[in-house]
Amino acid sequence: MTWTAPDAVRADPPLVGAERSLLEHYLDYHRQTLLMKCAGLTPEQLVARAVPPSTMTLLGLVRHLAEVERSWFRRRLAGEEIDYLYVDVESNPDGEFDDVDPAHAERDFDIYRREVESARAVAAGRSLDDTFAHRYRDVEMSLRWLYLHMIEEYARHNGHADLLRERIDGATGE
Repeated sequence: MTWTAPDAVRADPPLVGAERSLLEHYLDYHRQTLLMKCAGLTPEQLVARAVPPSTMTLLGLVRHLAEVERSWFRRRLAGEEIDYLYVDVESNPDGEFDDVDPAHAERDFDIYRREVESARAVAAGRSLDDTFAHRYRDVEMSLRWLYLHMIEEYARHNGHADLLRERIDGATGE
């Protein structure tokens, strides 16, 4: 039996609640939306490109957002000295999109899930007012800002995912 992207369960975020809870719920909502856009597709469908010259694919988006989760939460917020997953900043900055391979789709989804769990663990117990240094921008940023940035990042890419999915099999949705 051929592997297909697993189903995702997405819960609507609450309409009222504490700030931290709302930020976490909205980020999780967008994480699950990405997975919903991929659900049921084969590895070959996940690497279908939108339109030339774009190299964007659903699998590329999963890989990109794994990289984004890792970079913001682990590398920047937690200060971990860890390698990039799919890119080489100097020689292959778009590797997460350019080097997709359907043979690695299941592994890439597992990596994504692990990075999301690691991001949650890094953020747990920290205050929204906790800050970290962004060494390239030479500024301090807060965990609050990071949550808002991640929600924006996912919302933008989920729009891309919606178009990609529609092109693959006509499926549209929220």
